[in-house]
Amino acid sequence: MLVNDQTVIQASGLVKRYKQIEAVKGIDLEVRATEIFGFLGPNGAGKTTTINILCTLLRPTAGSATVAGFDVDRSPSDVRSRIGLVFQDPSLDQELTARENLLFHAFIYGVPGAERAQRIAAVLEMVDLTDRAGSIVKTFSGGMRRRLEIARGMLHTPQILFLDEPTIGLDPQTRSHIWNYLRRLREELGVTLFMTTHYMDEAEECDRIAIIDHGQIVALGTPAELKAMVGGDVVVVATENNETAAAEIRERFGFEPVADNGSLRIEVTEGAAFIPRLVRELSVPVTSIESHRPSLDDVFLKLTGRAIREEAAGATDQMRMMRRAWGGRR
Repeated sequence: MLVNDQTVIQASGLVKRYKQIEAVKGIDLEVRATEIFGFLGPNGAGKTTTINILCTLLRPTAGSATVAGFDVDRSPSDVRSRIGLVFQDPSLDQELTARENLLFHAFIYGVPGAERAQRIAAVLEMVDLTDRAGSIVKTFSGGMRRRLEIARGMLHTPQILFLDEPTIGLDPQTRSHIWNYLRRLREELGVTLFMTTHYMDEAEECDRIAIIDHGQIVALGTPAELKAMVGGDVVVVATENNETAAAEIRERFGFEPVADNGSLRIEVTEGAAFIPRLVRELSVPVTSIESHRPSLDDVFLKLTGRAIREEAAGATDQMRMMRRAWGGRR
């Protein structure tokens, strides 16, 4: 399904402050209907805070946002009825069955009683969990629980599904299966997907990506457009003395190397031609060297001066979010 021109999410000058800490710093964005839109950045960059505002779990300090045509601050109930949300950390009741978890969600969202059984059967079939409908959730694998959470998020047929790190902690094969289900949601049901991630391969699945760092969007575009910001090739070199090597690269070649996890990254026009010259002219021994086409990690490194590293998600933040969802927003 092609992305259409209808704007379903819009934010203007969005700000969120916690006393002296500004978690979100003037974010502007638009998301179009049926788009897969990604927020790419490390934990603590402001991704989850922004999603919480868009999902009406937090009030913005300044700025405005609309979701499905409704203001998130003035019409939170209208927004909530039109969105689904898959939390970053598990939020299923482990002691209930898959069907019981979905029944509870259907009750909370006001799904008509006459439609509940049919909708539950449909979403379980969508994520290939029909045969486990009566199983206790604590017996499920991590991938099965994630699939059930996606099914729960779709139970009330939302226009927009928000996914906060939807495949965090899952193995590559399970992550691939989850993405098969997400693509089906867009293609078959016309659902708009708004997701956060720090996985580069996952970001490649998005139609457009906003790279966010320290509460600000530092770049926005398609994966191809973002990678074109780097241009040419990226040479990654490690030496016995990277500080000396970096100084020599600046002086002899006119490039500005960026330090990354014990290596130096350099943007060049032709990596294959540059590598022999670099090895030959450096005064310090090279321990490893390679060249590759630009990746989204290279883009993030170029824009922020560091690479994204996987970080553990905090259960405490998840509990705060759940309490706000049930007990009011702050």
